[in-house]
Amino acid sequence: MISGLSDLELAKREPIVNAALKEFARKGYDEASTNEIVREAGVSKGLLFHYFHSKKELFLFLVDYTLEIIQREFVDLINTEERDIFARYRQAALLKIDMIARHPYVFDFIGVAALTESAQVKEAIQSRTHTLLALSLSRFFDQMDTSRFRPGIDVKRAMRIIIWTMEGYERAAQQELQTKTVSQLDYDAFLADFDAYIDVLKGCFYQ
Repeated sequence: MISGLSDLELAKREPIVNAALKEFARKGYDEASTNEIVREAGVSKGLLFHYFHSKKELFLFLVDYTLEIIQREFVDLINTEERDIFARYRQAALLKIDMIARHPYVFDFIGVAALTESAQVKEAIQSRTHTLLALSLSRFFDQMDTSRFRPGIDVKRAMRIIIWTMEGYERAAQQELQTKTVSQLDYDAFLADFDAYIDVLKGCFYQ
C-alpha cells in the first residue's frame, strides 16, 4: 500500500499520478500546470480535484509516493555486505534501471522536489526528504572497503571523482531509459557499457 491508499484506489489515480510526475519533474512546482496534467492524463479537471483537492495536496502526495517507492525498490534493496565501491555502484545502477523502467519520472521528480524554493511546499518537503536522504547515504556508504586503492591515493577525493562520474553516467542513461519500456531494455548492452566505465576508473585508482 502506497501513501495510505489501497492498490485499487491507487490504480484509479494512476493516470493523474504519472502525468503529474512528468509535469512537475519538467517544470517544478510553481510553473507546473494542472491543465497540462489533466490533458496528459486524459481526465477532467473535476476528477483531478476530486482525488486531490489542490495542486499543493497533489504535489505533497507525489513526494510521499515517490519516497515510498525509492525506499522500497532502491534503498532497502542495497546489499551492504558487498563492500567494494564499484560493485556496490553496479548493484545500485541495476536497481535504478529497474525503477526508471517502471517509474520513469520518480528520480527526476524527487530531485526537483528536494530543491524547490516554493514557499507553499518547501518546509513540508524538507521534513519528508531529510530522513530518507540521510538513510540512503548512510546505507550506501556503510562499511565501504577502501583497501584496494593504490598507496598514496587520496581516497576521499578519489571516491568523489568516482561518484561524480557514475552520477553523470546515470543521468545520461536515465534520459534514454525514460523513452523505453521494461521489455525494450537491453540489460546486457547497458551492463557492458557501464562495466567499461568501471574498468577505466579501477585502472585509475585501484592497485
